[in-house]
This record gives sequence, structure tokens and C-alpha cells, in this order.
Amino acid sequence: MTSSADEGKILTLKQVADFLKVTERTIYRLAAAKQIPAFKVGGTWRFSKAEINQWIQRQQEVGKADKT
Repeated sequence: MTSSADEGKILTLKQVADFLKVTERTIYRLAAAKQIPAFKVGGTWRFSKAEINQWIQRQQEVGKADKT
């Protein structure tokens, strides 16, 4: 669940990579392939923290469904 402080928070590619503990290149590839919620501002990727948290929840649900 997201807190109200996270609602409007916008993250950079590096911040998302750090948050998810993956490389920046991985996040870039996911964003370019539209596999993670992202948008561009002036040619650079930006991410809504609330949308990233929702995406994480969906990934966890998919993982649970795969185990059954």
C-alpha cells in the first residue's frame, strides 16, 4: 500500500534502480519495452513512485499465480 507522501513523488531512473536493487540498464530496458510504468520528460525517463509500488504488487500477484 502506498502512503500519501508517495502519491505524487517522481523518481529518476537511478532512484528506481536503487529502489528495486537492479542496474540502471535493467530499468532502462524495462521502461523502453513498456514493461514498467514510466514516462519521459525532456528525453529522460521518470517514474511515479505510487505506480512503481502498484507494479510491484502486480508482479508479486503474477508470481503467486505461477506457483499454483
